[in-house]
Formats: sequence, C-alpha cells, structure tokens
Amino acid sequence: MKTIKIGTRNSPLAMWQAEKVASQLQAFGHSTEIIPVVSHGDKNLKEPLYALGITGVFTKDLDIALLNKEVDVAVHSLKDVPTALPMGVILSAYLQRDYPEDVLIRNKAAKGKDISELSVATSSLRRKSFWLDQHPGTHFTDIRGNVQTRLNKLEEGLADATLLSLAGIKRMNMDIEYEEVPFLLQAPSQGVVCCASLEENEELTHILKEINHPETQKCVEIERAFLRHLEGGCTAPIGAKATMEGNKVSFEGRIVSLDGAQKVEVAETVAWRENLGIYFAEIILNNNGKAIMEDIKTRL
Repeated sequence: MKTIKIGTRNSPLAMWQAEKVASQLQAFGHSTEIIPVVSHGDKNLKEPLYALGITGVFTKDLDIALLNKEVDVAVHSLKDVPTALPMGVILSAYLQRDYPEDVLIRNKAAKGKDISELSVATSSLRRKSFWLDQHPGTHFTDIRGNVQTRLNKLEEGLADATLLSLAGIKRMNMDIEYEEVPFLLQAPSQGVVCCASLEENEELTHILKEINHPETQKCVEIERAFLRHLEGGCTAPIGAKATMEGNKVSFEGRIVSLDGAQKVEVAETVAWRENLGIYFAEIILNNNGKAIMEDIKTRL
C-alpha cells in the first residue's frame, strides 16, 4: 500500500498517540505520514453531520477528514469515541491498553488537606458522581483544556485538586505528584488508543490488524457494549473495567446518580462469550439502574 496518512488532533497527547501508531506500522514495514487535522466543520460533506451519525465532540473533525479521504486512518483516545460510529467508519485496531486509572493532583496549597475537604476541578459527570458517592458535599468547579492547561489553572488557585487520566501523564512523561483514587472506576475503554478507518478500505483494514491487540479489543468491546446498552443515548456517570486472564473475563461496572446518593454495581468473573457487555448492563438495569438512568435523563 502507498504511504498511510494518519490523521490526528494537534494536541501534544494526540500527536503522541499518532506517533505510537505510526511507529508500530513502520515496524511492519509500512510507510506513514502524520497529518494534524484542524476543525473545519462539515463544508466538504455532501450530507449533514447528523445524517452520517457524526456526534463525538473530540472525534468529529477526524471523522470528517476520514470520510473526505483526506486521511486513511484516524487515531483516537477510545474513551472519546461514541459507541455509534458514522456510517462507513469502523474501528480497525486497538493498541494494548496502558494506564486506565484516574488520579488526583493537588495544588501546592492543598497538600495537607484531608481528601474529604478538597474542592475539585472536573467537568466529568462520572468523576463528580463517583466522588460524591464517597465525599458528599464536595464543591466542584468546571475545568477544560489539555493536561498542561488544567495543571496551570490548578496552580492559579481554581480548586484544591483536579482529576486526570493517568495515561495522559505517563504518555507525556510528566514529572508531577499524583494520588491513586481507586473508588473512581475508570471510564469505559479509558487508556486505549484506537484506529478508525473506512469500511470500504479492506486492504488497510488488513494492515491495521497487524498492530491490533486482541485481548484489549475483547475487553473494550465488552465495556463499550455495557455503556451503549445502559446509556440509551444519554450521557451518564458510568464506569466499566474488563480484564482477561486466559478465557476468563473479570468485569466491574457501576452507575451512580448525579448527586452521588444512589449507585448500582456489578462485579463478576465469567468465561468469555459474545454479548457480555449487554449481560452486565442488564444486571445493572434490573437492580434499580433503570430508575437511576431515567432520573439522569430528566436532569440533563
């Protein structure tokens, strides 16, 4: 195949992810070119975005570039990829998962505070709700931007602490202090870099399978099916973690109400089979999860 054009957002973390994909493809003898994609709306598409199912805030521009054949591969953080993909687009490779956990980072002035006393900067519904489950009454402030921007805002006094994905910190080789927060069950498919491509490009699909990690693929497909079956089109505080050992899948799933007062969890180890994500989601829905989801939908 000719040089594979790899599309990516132009943030430092996104570029790292694209370079990781490029290096793995090069190891199999393929020529690559990284193409940063900037926002340009849907002006080059014959059909509107909604007709193609393009919905992801962080993935939309790459999806457009892919459908316009400006790039061959779009590299994403999988947790940002909607569970419903645009027409004609498939996920064709999943790199091996690295650090899926969330971590807590404090500003210098809050080093001595008890964790229950911290004010926290986050815009994630999942992180807020899971935190409130453990520490009711916490004050939250919204925060956006890349990792460095968020850390700068934290040191400027926006809040006592913020919550970040450990993957971003590790991938950027950032030398910062962080604390593990095990009660913050990760977002479904967090810590996984994926490749999207056009379904019609069968040659490229075959090539991308060379860098695919099958165990990671099985785990995140369970997590994403769990998310899709619970959400019903609604963003909600949902966590999921699947791991595999041999043919055994260990799964943890959780949904929490927006105020942190109600939660439903599932934790099981079972033999791998098709549709496990739906199986685990049904356990949640049949154990008051449906009522929590309905309440969330009325509030958002």
